[in-house]
Amino acid sequence: MKNIKFTDLDLSPAVLKAIEDMGFENPSEIQAESIPTVLDGFDMIGQAQTGTGKTCAFGAPIISKVDPNNKHVQAIILTPTRELAIQIYEELKRLSKHTKIRSIPIYGGQPMDKQISELKRGVSIVVGTPGRVLDHIKRKTLKLSHANFLVLDEADEMLNMGFIDDIETIINSTNEERQTLLFSATMPKQIQKLAEKYLKPDTKHIQILKKSLTVSKIEQFYYEIQNNARLETLCRILDADAPDSAIIFCRTKKGVDELVSSIQAKGFVIEGMHGDMKQTQRMSTLRKFKSGNLNFLAATDVAARGIDVENITHVINYDLPQDTESYVHRIGRTGRANKSGTALSLVTRKEISKLRQIEKEIKTKITKKQVPTLKDIMEAKSQNVISSIEDTLKAEDSYTKFIPLIENLSKKYSLESISAALLKDIFDREVSMDYEDNNLKVESSVRLFISVGRIDGINVKQLLEFIDNTSNVNSNFIGSVDILDKFSFVDVVDSKVQTILQNTSGKKYNGRRVNIEIAKGRSR
Repeated sequence: MKNIKFTDLDLSPAVLKAIEDMGFENPSEIQAESIPTVLDGFDMIGQAQTGTGKTCAFGAPIISKVDPNNKHVQAIILTPTRELAIQIYEELKRLSKHTKIRSIPIYGGQPMDKQISELKRGVSIVVGTPGRVLDHIKRKTLKLSHANFLVLDEADEMLNMGFIDDIETIINSTNEERQTLLFSATMPKQIQKLAEKYLKPDTKHIQILKKSLTVSKIEQFYYEIQNNARLETLCRILDADAPDSAIIFCRTKKGVDELVSSIQAKGFVIEGMHGDMKQTQRMSTLRKFKSGNLNFLAATDVAARGIDVENITHVINYDLPQDTESYVHRIGRTGRANKSGTALSLVTRKEISKLRQIEKEIKTKITKKQVPTLKDIMEAKSQNVISSIEDTLKAEDSYTKFIPLIENLSKKYSLESISAALLKDIFDREVSMDYEDNNLKVESSVRLFISVGRIDGINVKQLLEFIDNTSNVNSNFIGSVDILDKFSFVDVVDSKVQTILQNTSGKKYNGRRVNIEIAKGRSR
């Protein structure tokens, strides 16, 4: 496979010319295996990470087989997010530049009338999110009875977002003789069932192993933390390491919003991206991040799908992901184009076993690091400040106009005192938090007794949501959770105990009044 070229893959001359214009000669592994399979007419399951060239893997052969004189929609490509739909559309446009084939993206947040007008003009390929595609099918503005190709891209994420019913409705609207191409980074049982139900018996399964990530130049580290020190740990890391560009992953949309608000207040240039944000806001944020005008991007896993930025130096798992596949997918955002990258994870003691499982599955050691001390931060900042001052001193014309001010001050203070005062002002602006101690200070926690347990049908996730919804205390302030048959115990940081006692105790869960009190003899 290593020596194969695009010209060996029997693609149409127009597509080959477009690929040549893009500067590519050798296909990636997923492209080399998928393109002949699609051209031969087989249904296909492709397992590969984002950034491996999946769009060209299905786009190049589809464009080679589409008839530009046929005015019906001949290919429908479903994707979980608007950003990924736009990215795929732009790639298809480049691949079809020497043909008369038209593609359009359709997604929520864009005027329906404009999309209807584009569809009426006649298009060969539609790229869209399931909800908006289904809207057009119901309006009869999109007919898929002549669609010979159906692509499900990032199928696992579409199912995670609850699109399974929409997807099945769309599949049933297509030509029964269609060729179906399913791409998914992971293969959970739902995906397997979907494939068994809708793909042909001779379907080809192409799996690109994660070796391209595990042997890449990504350095992987973790910090063992207490949950209530998560924010300060992140601030210390950002102050000490000073990443040029980083994606910070949170588990939930609310977590993204809270982190962005907290970190912006510390002076960092950061914005968030998740599915509840308006399309214009998400695209604006992505443009700023890609152009380098935004240092940090906080995002959920789903929102980050389709982000392809080469110069990301760090990926930070503010919340550890649920599974190994998601971890690999996240850290693959850095270390691209043969560049080095760093992946950092904040891990509580109860998550260490999950981290060990990730290490085992990716066959890579994730090294433990100590949370930066104030001394570490000051040393890192000192190097940057001194380097900046030396650069200024070398350019005499840039500072000589300030010499009279220093001469006046020197009549009252020593030059050493003046310099130290100026440096203090610089460091006060440079360091994000007023760190009270050299080492990370962790707030003590209190163990609470809660009068609901397994017999009430509650699990850890539901209990955390119940506390959050009633007292607005999220899981960042909660440590260990033990669910027993008739009651539960929860470790909560000291500063949030009274908030939970006052707001959550007495509220009802599944019709039953919940009593909460400080557990006897247990505090941490």
